[in-house]
Amino acid sequence: MAQRGFTLVEVVLVMGIAAMVLWIAVPMARAYIERGRVNQAIVDIGTMSTAIRQRIKTNGKLPDSLGEAGFGNSTDPWGHSYQYLNLFDNKGNGQARKDKALNPLNTDFDLYSVGPDGQTKPQVTQADSRDDVIRARDGSFVGLASDFDP
Repeated sequence: MAQRGFTLVEVVLVMGIAAMVLWIAVPMARAYIERGRVNQAIVDIGTMSTAIRQRIKTNGKLPDSLGEAGFGNSTDPWGHSYQYLNLFDNKGNGQARKDKALNPLNTDFDLYSVGPDGQTKPQVTQADSRDDVIRARDGSFVGLASDFDP
């Protein structure tokens, strides 16, 4: 009776094919997850922005912090606190954001996520800020700083 089984060459070939599939699939899965995190931050910022604008209509003024607006412990999908700055009173935990020409992105308030690296600079075209999810043009743009075109 003949023995049945796989040869070493067959096992190595299957392992090689599996490694190639993983080599292709893992970066694609990471990119998919990262896009999901960016989209979640965009939705969060849009929701907070709408609530803050509603608060302006109700109270006649901007909140001094996200906590005052009802978003006290809000963290972005990377675990960092969302950054907010009331541009009228210069109150909040964020900083005023600017475009390439150093023009302010907003006239009312800045609201943004520092992105996956947790690093940011006031000018959104700087390397540390390119992965930030920002609110610009008084809310008409919410997305990655790298996608913002003033």
